[in-house]
Amino acid sequence: MAVFVAIAVALTLVVLGAALWPLWRGSRGLMIGLVLLLCLAASALYRIVGTPAGVLAQPAAAAAMPQTLDEAIAALRAELKRNPNEPEGWQLLGRSLATQGDFAGSREAFAKALSLQPDNADLMVDAAQSRSLADPQRRFDDEALDLLRRALQAQPQHQRATWFLGIAQRQRGQAAEAAKTWEPLLAQVDAGTAASLRQQIDAARAEAGLPPLPEVATPAAGNALTVKVALDPDFASRVRLRGDASVFVIARVPGGPPMPVAVEKHALSELPLTVTLDDADSPMPTQKLSALKEVELVARISASGNAMRQEGDVESAPVRVSVPANKPIELEIGGP
Repeated sequence: MAVFVAIAVALTLVVLGAALWPLWRGSRGLMIGLVLLLCLAASALYRIVGTPAGVLAQPAAAAAMPQTLDEAIAALRAELKRNPNEPEGWQLLGRSLATQGDFAGSREAFAKALSLQPDNADLMVDAAQSRSLADPQRRFDDEALDLLRRALQAQPQHQRATWFLGIAQRQRGQAAEAAKTWEPLLAQVDAGTAASLRQQIDAARAEAGLPPLPEVATPAAGNALTVKVALDPDFASRVRLRGDASVFVIARVPGGPPMPVAVEKHALSELPLTVTLDDADSPMPTQKLSALKEVELVARISASGNAMRQEGDVESAPVRVSVPANKPIELEIGGP
């Protein structure tokens, strides 16, 4: 297994090396950072599978790191010839050959991997996809269709299997069945993906002579916060504000970094205003409002138009609230 991991790391290095080469000329510091990160990842893999000393103890032929994708694939083939009962190796070979455009070879590699793990739903889907890629018309043949159905029997919520099954049905002129197959995915994917998927479903329904899916109002997420923002009347009478200033309504981690977990930007002329903050307003995909049980809300007038606080900005008093909130939260800018 250690040899397969070494080859996998080599394949990753070769592929990423080609993909990241333009970054070297544009930003050498960024490239060095990415290489260091990759080296750390490789080191972690070696420690998971075995000690670095154990890997270095392998024969010299296995220890030599391939320099090109062709060399890495050749090394992988050689190792699979010695150890043919390694499904992970065949799966890696299938993906590597697909990267090279050798779809027939990829199909055979995934078939071999699946023969070693016949109940693996992910491998069923990979094998079905490889069969479609190897077909000149990119069609899912009967065997691929059977694999997709078996995968869904094993994992009814398997998204790739569901998507490919719909494609296979549509290829066979079964547009209504394809639309019906895809519809459950709408509740499983994010909003952006759902919008694109809905277009495909409506296109399939149109082919079948059916009307588009009925429009449905997107309900506010359970974690959404309704925030009312206004100016303190006394402050507004005393201070002359720039007409091009911006108003930011911000939710952030209480006592945490200043980076918002949700933020909306509005014009000063819109005050007083009411906004709804939810996951769609998150500037960072790794930090969502829905992941928090408590947030701190603040409204800020910014002359610079920058969401991060600058000298001269005017804020409301921060308000800490539990998520979800059962009533609107009121913020007053310039108040005591």
